[in-house]
Amino acid sequence: MSERDFFLSHLGQTTPFPFLVEVERAEGIYIYDKNGKSYMDMISGVAVNNIGHRHPKVVTALKDQIDKYLHVMVYGEFIQDPQQLLVKELLELLPKSLDGVYVVNSGTEAIEAALKLAKRVTGRTELVSFRGSYHGSTHGSMSVSGNELKKQAFRPLLPDVQFLQLNIEQDLHRITVKTAAVILETIQGDAGVRRPSVTFMKALRQRCDEVGAMLILDEIQCGMGRTGKMFAFEHFDITPDILTLGKALGGGMPIGALISSQQNLFEFTHAPMLGHITTFGGHPVICSAAAAAVQVLKTEINWQELEEKAARFELRFQGHPELTEIRRVGMMFAFDMISAERVEKVVASCMEKGLLTFWFLSHPYSFRLSPPLNISEVELNLAADVILSAIADTQ
Repeated sequence: MSERDFFLSHLGQTTPFPFLVEVERAEGIYIYDKNGKSYMDMISGVAVNNIGHRHPKVVTALKDQIDKYLHVMVYGEFIQDPQQLLVKELLELLPKSLDGVYVVNSGTEAIEAALKLAKRVTGRTELVSFRGSYHGSTHGSMSVSGNELKKQAFRPLLPDVQFLQLNIEQDLHRITVKTAAVILETIQGDAGVRRPSVTFMKALRQRCDEVGAMLILDEIQCGMGRTGKMFAFEHFDITPDILTLGKALGGGMPIGALISSQQNLFEFTHAPMLGHITTFGGHPVICSAAAAAVQVLKTEINWQELEEKAARFELRFQGHPELTEIRRVGMMFAFDMISAERVEKVVASCMEKGLLTFWFLSHPYSFRLSPPLNISEVELNLAADVILSAIADTQ
């Protein structure tokens, strides 16, 4: 049996049409298959490898920690240097009000913990989310995600959830004294890179303050530099009550983080004790990688240069007759085409030509790009050449 047949026969699948690239190794912005073919990774493992594959500082941190110890105790009992270092690195970047960090295993686990924390702090049950949202695929995170097609087969989900329209300030009156939390991707990813207005975000923050609801900003995909700032909420001059991180935080390793005030996080410690627990959250090897990744983002990414590179890359596609709209925030792109079929053909053609792009779960007539933030101008121009060629070849 071939490796491909074994994969299809025995590993759980997510779609009927996986890419089936047989990976040999990855380095920088490239993935190499077992036949030696290279693929320029213009999706960064879906916004995970923001500093590229196997960044040397992340690899060094991993090796150093592996030589010391792996898992030693469930989260929250022992003082471990890698956890301490990661939290110190994050606190240097975060507003003073966000002074508590709870490290978990993934983005969706961070969302689950955030929903629990909001209910615990407020004593309320209602959750408010937004149409077009995506927060994960566990029961709680799916409950506050907006894609009904993806949810229907798994109902019943959490009760007491309602959805508003992004950028419609009139909807904000539906946030009331019954609302425990409002959850929003600071930049909606799966909806096709949808950016709220500054006035809407300020009005949302104000409404939450008025009624005592907690504002949860989900930056699992759009955080850690993806939008051209370390955290996407910096674009709006507001601060959430709860912030969730994941994906790129780990530098290629699996991690999530729930961030709030330490006073809020204390609520998990009593009435009942162990209000939120995790065995592998804060794993020392993962935290070592994450701390190194944060350090790289701090010291090696020039945010102004990133924005200028991204803008010049976008210009390569402006006015193209096949692209009906382009949306970009930092290095987060959505390219609309006339149909899902056109997108599928372009994505497939790009892969044949050695470039990886992808589509959106809830926005099938767009293809997405989220290249590594440290990609060079030369590499970006090469990627643009390939994508434009793929569009032309599939007309």
